[in-house]
Amino acid sequence: MNVSEAIATRRSIRGFLDKPVPPQLIREIVEKAARAPSGGNLQPWHIQVVGGAPLDELKAIMRQRVVDEPKGEPAEYHIYPPELVSPYRERRFQVGEDLYGHLGIPREDKAARRQQFARNFQFFGAPLALFCTVDRRMGPPQWSDLGMYLQNVMLLLREAGLDSCPQECWAMYPETMRRFLGTPPERMLFTGMAIGYADPDAPANRLVAQRAPVEEFAQFIGV
Repeated sequence: MNVSEAIATRRSIRGFLDKPVPPQLIREIVEKAARAPSGGNLQPWHIQVVGGAPLDELKAIMRQRVVDEPKGEPAEYHIYPPELVSPYRERRFQVGEDLYGHLGIPREDKAARRQQFARNFQFFGAPLALFCTVDRRMGPPQWSDLGMYLQNVMLLLREAGLDSCPQECWAMYPETMRRFLGTPPERMLFTGMAIGYADPDAPANRLVAQRAPVEEFAQFIGV
């Protein structure tokens, strides 16, 4: 698989097979991804990969947490701006409607939508989870480094025949995750990621999120 194919086929997968990922493979991917660009070579990413019995423990914890605190804990950052303006608001609305359309869940069925959202915290059945934390003293340029590292991870997963779902929803439960991961106080959780082999029969996996045409977001000056 070349880079173009990996980019074209990378999607947020919301249904995984019960098939283990070879431990050496995920170790190699996590290591290779560190060739991501990093301003000043700070390499601000801190990565924890969870599987096996510890992942089962986390899933059990989260089954109860989403019942006890369905709206999450006090957040440490906004996943989305508090007031989304156009066109970002419409894009977010559309991808949600497209997803629930594939699942056959109408907008008025709030309970079913909450139930589907809660599947995030079971990693959609994936056998591996990856978490990325960052030193609180880092700023937006270093957070962009985190994104480039994570993109490397996702493309390397595709090269290896694996899939993923980046999940910023984990930022809704920062205290629970701090305790579970043993994160030191100077670091905060940025995101989680479900990793495994996509279930080809999962209805949610039929979703291919729309992308704006290049004319909408790019200008070519003198080119």
